[in-house]
Amino acid sequence: MNLGSGLDQEVYHQHRNLLFSVAYRLLGTVADAEDAVQDAWIKWSAADRSQVADPKAYLTRIVSNLALERLRSTRHKRETYVGPWLPEPILTVGDTADSVTDAESVSMAMLVVLETLSPLERAVFVLKEVFGFSHAEIAEAVERSEAAVRQTAHRAREHVQARRPRFAADRSRQREVTEKFFAAATGGDINTLMELLSPDVTLWTDGGGKVRQALRPVVGAQTVASWFAAIGTVTYQGIEPADMHAEVVEINGGPGLVFSGPDRVIATVTFDFDADGRITALHNVANPDKLRAIADGTPHDVAIQ
Repeated sequence: MNLGSGLDQEVYHQHRNLLFSVAYRLLGTVADAEDAVQDAWIKWSAADRSQVADPKAYLTRIVSNLALERLRSTRHKRETYVGPWLPEPILTVGDTADSVTDAESVSMAMLVVLETLSPLERAVFVLKEVFGFSHAEIAEAVERSEAAVRQTAHRAREHVQARRPRFAADRSRQREVTEKFFAAATGGDINTLMELLSPDVTLWTDGGGKVRQALRPVVGAQTVASWFAAIGTVTYQGIEPADMHAEVVEINGGPGLVFSGPDRVIATVTFDFDADGRITALHNVANPDKLRAIADGTPHDVAIQ
């Protein structure tokens, strides 16, 4: 197999971040996204380059198609998952949080909503609404007619808008609330936690059957506040409170918490906010299989280029 010239590699590497950004938003897991990007490189290397007018569009088309295939094949696995299935969290670079579109489209809350779309709706929504591709370009990428893509795009947009109101608090307010929540949780201050949480707040926890977590959403400020106020007093996954380390970091384009023990990352928590800056939802990922990207410590650039 011809694995491409230096120039081909240069073109591929120039667009690699974009390809990962597309694949991760379509798949919600780092390993699957990396695999799709790697497979796109193999296809790009074997392609007849004289037929490629626009390398960026061509590579995006390949990776979208590969991600769509993978999404269809992992569907059943997600449907039979133990407890809520949450996306795999990633560390993101500061630039992501600076762009509202970048941050919103890669947030855990948005990825959870995208999970409720069909694979085709998800691909069409991400390519159109996030990356600004035309209906014609998407039709070519997903191998459907332009009319079918328009219809799918409309359906997906309505579905997302119904589940994802776009009135979150500004970035500095989100950071401030996260830091207050962090101090209150690690200090066992249930009253402050209650003030920061919306009355009907929902906590989603993903242990994947590997670690003990709530198998159903935990609802209501009192219950959620009690859950987090206990952090500093209970042994979690065999780790004593004194050996637990927590910090505020940027996860999926917004402020989040990482909890670690002496030898491993234990969990992440990310937040969804209303317009007043109160926390409306928390996503807590504790499945060790989904914490590799966080444990790796490398921030991802998932900006929309």
